[in-house]
Amino acid sequence: MSNKVPLTVQGAEKLREELAELKSVARPKVIQAIAEARAHGDLKENAEYHAAREQQGFIEGRIKEIEAKLSHAQIIDVREMDAGGRVIFGATVDVYEEETDEEHTFRIVGEDEADIKQGLISIGSPIARALIGKEVDDVAVVDTPKGKRHLEIVDVRYE
Repeated sequence: MSNKVPLTVQGAEKLREELAELKSVARPKVIQAIAEARAHGDLKENAEYHAAREQQGFIEGRIKEIEAKLSHAQIIDVREMDAGGRVIFGATVDVYEEETDEEHTFRIVGEDEADIKQGLISIGSPIARALIGKEVDDVAVVDTPKGKRHLEIVDVRYE
């Protein structure tokens, strides 16, 4: 059984862009910095050399991490799904929260894409788990440390 991790099309694209940037800009830049620092002589006490090597290790580690994420990703294009108005992975959901009289917009994304400040919530989060499978006018109940939150689904979009 494969361990596929769900990823939106947009999330996969952001990872590919970061990978291209690391390989075409950051990696050559750090290799150049190492070469220049080496030219300064004694490497034991050469701070620039050690900093550049550390940076190189970070870049190479991040390249491997992104390549692994992409190789294990199941890229899901929500625009091609027939969800029949139900909340699914990748959907954007407008909700009305009864307790606070506020509206929120959430997009359900993969773990690596989550950013609550941008309304991107992880598929594994309590809110996403409560919303999955619901449709407009349904109320999702989310248990939180501060008590139950009631989120009425106002709109579901696949964008």
